[in-house]
Amino acid sequence: MRTLLALGAVLFSLAPAPAPPVAPLPARMADTGGGSQLITAVAVGASATTGTLTWWDRRGGRWVRAGSAPARFGANGLTEGTTRRQGTNTTPTGLFDRPYAFGVRPAPAGTRYRYVRATEDSWWCQDNDSRAYNRWVEKLPADCRATEAEHLVAYGTQYAHALVIGFNYARPVRMRGAGIFLHVNGKGPTAGCVSVPAGALRALLSWADPARRPHVAVGTRRGPTAILRY
Repeated sequence: MRTLLALGAVLFSLAPAPAPPVAPLPARMADTGGGSQLITAVAVGASATTGTLTWWDRRGGRWVRAGSAPARFGANGLTEGTTRRQGTNTTPTGLFDRPYAFGVRPAPAGTRYRYVRATEDSWWCQDNDSRAYNRWVEKLPADCRATEAEHLVAYGTQYAHALVIGFNYARPVRMRGAGIFLHVNGKGPTAGCVSVPAGALRALLSWADPARRPHVAVGTRRGPTAILRY
């Protein structure tokens, strides 16, 4: 009996210690924007076109997951936001603010973000030669070509509801990219936006509180675009 007990003690001492719990993703990020809400959009790698969108609340000094959904990214994957080029069908990575929300359909119940309804006159100018580059416009200005703009109501599914991602928005750099949104899924990968199922976007709009300064962090699990370096 003593021998068996001794052997059991030896085996127990050789067993690996349980791994410590992994902290939530926001707790491992260098910067979350300083607010008490955060949205993370994470792909496995830079060439991936799918991943996960998660929204988080900071409660009692800890980050808690409030919801998540499968996400889609650009048809050519993700790329560093500071060096992205327009027309590459890539989703820019980085930490961005959320200026406002919009949609072809009315705002979901509980929406607290400023929400702008799209009409037949609503366009997003992507013309690099226009003074309205990377801006919503009501009726196309003379210097914004229709071939270089999105007629928002033409995308009734994708833009049923959307949140503007503040990529290249505050001080637009020409040829870096315009019209990067978090919107409803279309048929496949996006042209550079992040998209999720319609129900998830409605839930996120009802959750997001601009007073809590939610940002969106877009990145990958590893590599030069890894989300943890933000």
